[in-house]
Amino acid sequence: MNASNPPLSDMSRRAALGTMAATALTVTAAAGAATAAAAPAAGTRTGAADAVLGTGTRSFPSTRLRQSTESGPLETGFPLSHVAVQWTGAARGGRIRFLSADGAPGAWQRVRPGCVAGRDTARGGAQGHSAVSAMVAAPARAYGYEIEPPVDAADVRSVALDTMAGPQRSQVRAERRVPRWATNVPYLSRADWGADESLRFLPDGTENTPTAYYPAQVMSVHHTAGRNDDPDPAATVRAIYAYHALINDWGDIGYHFLIDAEGRVYEGRWSGTDGTPAHNAEGKLVTAFHAAGYNSGNLGVALLGTYTDRAPSAAARASLVTVLAAHAQTHGLDATATTTFVNPVNGVTKRNPVLSGHRDWLTTECPGGTLYADLPKLRTLVGRPA
Repeated sequence: MNASNPPLSDMSRRAALGTMAATALTVTAAAGAATAAAAPAAGTRTGAADAVLGTGTRSFPSTRLRQSTESGPLETGFPLSHVAVQWTGAARGGRIRFLSADGAPGAWQRVRPGCVAGRDTARGGAQGHSAVSAMVAAPARAYGYEIEPPVDAADVRSVALDTMAGPQRSQVRAERRVPRWATNVPYLSRADWGADESLRFLPDGTENTPTAYYPAQVMSVHHTAGRNDDPDPAATVRAIYAYHALINDWGDIGYHFLIDAEGRVYEGRWSGTDGTPAHNAEGKLVTAFHAAGYNSGNLGVALLGTYTDRAPSAAARASLVTVLAAHAQTHGLDATATTTFVNPVNGVTKRNPVLSGHRDWLTTECPGGTLYADLPKLRTLVGRPA
């Protein structure tokens, strides 16, 4: 990494990354890393009544980022845990490889275009940002990448992230209520998986994307297009959070909930402290960033991993059903029905199933062919009376 590419913290949060029509986030995980939040803290599974998360102080590694417009080899100055490669245009994808501490290059790994997402706007436009995965052979500190021919891409850049080995930071967990449905699954609040809440704010102290709440109309299923068999899914959630909040400039993670292969549910988009996760005290849904133009009133749940030709684990699928069924019941949604979604922000309308896949909203492969093909069965399971 040369001097023209300083850490992101030394750069404007609104760096000229542009609106991406097609991008890819390469989620990489260091070999053998321990899961930072492998299990929920005591008090998260307390039976039928609403649970109360215990208080206390925990330590998590600070997230480190560097971005570059060069293709490499690029030295980061810190051990890699994740890398994002982005571009604008219609390139089919690319490939990436990582260099060990002695400079030996690893095998090339595929980088695929991923999901279109972003804020809702007055015009209903979308920003294209996405995620796919590759493995870093620790202790990698450098990488290189190539965009595949035919090259029809501009604004190509990469972002290196470390969410595992940075300086420790203390995080206070305040008492927080968890809804009844979350007592039936392993559940991690934002504090449990190590969300650095300062990332939601601009340098002047204002919230980058203030919360807005609307009645829930629909639910959408995603995959993160990241690594399967992730050794540290909490670190990956932190990487996605930093990438969405800082690089995409959304000010937060794009999903309401994320689910790993062990069935652990991670609280996503910040929704305040006066209501249940993803909602305010009146029960309205906080707007996230998972389906640009169709976010407001649309619950977004993402499975960590890639499900293009692989089925989710039984545990992940069971937790997905639990999350969706609870929210369908709470909001009176019929998961087997079709509805006309009306975005309360911009008036955009779309006829879709109440329980949709990301590709039903925008042009994307998300949530992967295997998971998308499972949606009819999921609708039946979610739609069953409690």
